[in-house]
Amino acid sequence: MGMFFTVAGGLGLFLYGMQLMADGLQKAAGDRLRKLLEILTGVPIIGVFIGTLVTVLVQSSSATTVMVVGFVNAGLMSLSQAISVILGANIGTTITAQMVSLKLTEIALPAIAVGFLLSLLGRTKTQKQIGQVVLGFGVLFLGMMIMSDGLKPLRTNPIFLQYMIQFGARPLLGVIVGMVFTAAIQSSSAFTGLIISLALQDLIGLSSAIALILGSNIGTCITAMLASIGTNLTARRAALAHVLFNVFGVLIFLPFIGQFTYLVAGTATTIAHQTANAHTFFNVINVTLFLPFVKPFAKLVSRLMPGEEGVVFYGPKYLDALLIGTPSVALGQVTKELIRMGEIAVAMLDDVHIAFKGGNRDYIKYAEQKEETINALEHDIVMYLVKLSQRSLSDEQSRRHIALLNINNDLERVGDHAENLKELAEYRHEHKLPFSAEGIAELDDMYFRVRGLVQSAIQALEEDDMELAKDILRREDEIDQLEKELRRSHIGRLNDNRCHPSSGIVFLDVISNLERIADHANNIAEAVLKQ
Repeated sequence: MGMFFTVAGGLGLFLYGMQLMADGLQKAAGDRLRKLLEILTGVPIIGVFIGTLVTVLVQSSSATTVMVVGFVNAGLMSLSQAISVILGANIGTTITAQMVSLKLTEIALPAIAVGFLLSLLGRTKTQKQIGQVVLGFGVLFLGMMIMSDGLKPLRTNPIFLQYMIQFGARPLLGVIVGMVFTAAIQSSSAFTGLIISLALQDLIGLSSAIALILGSNIGTCITAMLASIGTNLTARRAALAHVLFNVFGVLIFLPFIGQFTYLVAGTATTIAHQTANAHTFFNVINVTLFLPFVKPFAKLVSRLMPGEEGVVFYGPKYLDALLIGTPSVALGQVTKELIRMGEIAVAMLDDVHIAFKGGNRDYIKYAEQKEETINALEHDIVMYLVKLSQRSLSDEQSRRHIALLNINNDLERVGDHAENLKELAEYRHEHKLPFSAEGIAELDDMYFRVRGLVQSAIQALEEDDMELAKDILRREDEIDQLEKELRRSHIGRLNDNRCHPSSGIVFLDVISNLERIADHANNIAEAVLKQ
């Protein structure tokens, strides 16, 4: 039992050290990690390079893959681009194993001392972040040292030694054990560190170590699979691609594991270093084999997980910088982008309405994705219109320019109020707040009226329909009156103890946000009339 806690404690320090290093590196890099992935082109080799670089910085292929799944879910990258980044992540994760194999445990305590002092006494933010990286580096190797020392008693344990012999003689068994263990701790780097700790104590042979390493490459996929739950179809395909890539790679290597072991044995003098090299060689060779077939592989994944892709494209689709020199055309493109933005806002309202009524909680995630897209579009449209304002505009174009700027702001505010409704839906479900059938019916009635108003405002913008815009102004007055009636009705239910007090507060907040959304639809209609 003492050995178990020693090894578990060492593993905990190892993981904590990795996390400290990753946090420090990410803080130092700032938003550049995200930008690196956002500017990804369709060239697979660039995706591999970026995936490798980001994984070296965050010290976790799982973290990179989770980021990729999130970006695919937000429409930031295609499935083919995601696959290329995942390939690079598999190479990047081997850097940790190479560091661990260098047996730098004697500098663990000095690194902790220096890192702590830098973190505590550093005058600048950068110095503190560097201190955190050094501290994490020291804690990581301290964990390695504790694990290695804790495993010494296994040298004379016949049962353990027999298992290690079986892993060498039956590689498939080693693969399964490595897969299960890595899935349990959700870190291939940590499991690789444990294998190298065994190697440092001469408790494991190279053939057994390689079998376990191959299994760890499959087990690490569990994190991405968990992250893909509740995401859109393309994001789930990206997670599946991660699994298939590693499974296919292991299946390709298994028949040649004897030759591979012989090859790796000649690359270093210690089993610890040979194990790290095996981890690197496996992933580099695997990526090299798959790289020319990224697009066919993406098609295979799409066939294995069929369905219509439901990604909301992140960023503008119609804003072309080349058209700014022709203001009349550029304003038309802005109008198209605003119409698209409005459609996303309506879809977001649908998501939060379903979530509030107790539908699938995944709709909350869908709403969050759309909110991010709306915010990004609002920023890009403002920047485009600012550049356009520097051109020579006619009086009519200037009026239209101002109107579109205002409409952009109103649509972004619709998204903000939809975000408020999403938070109210989450609050209702977390606290299991009851709502009467009468209250739900009233909310449904107001929701559908407001939704119809927003849709009409988008239609008026698209068709330049003045009569519809005037009708919206009339209907918005009805929404104002409805909000007052519902407020009075609900206060009556509260006074008669027919409504839970907390539910009553949520109800009033919902109708208030819906009324504000109607105000912004009214503003859009007024802007259409003015332009």
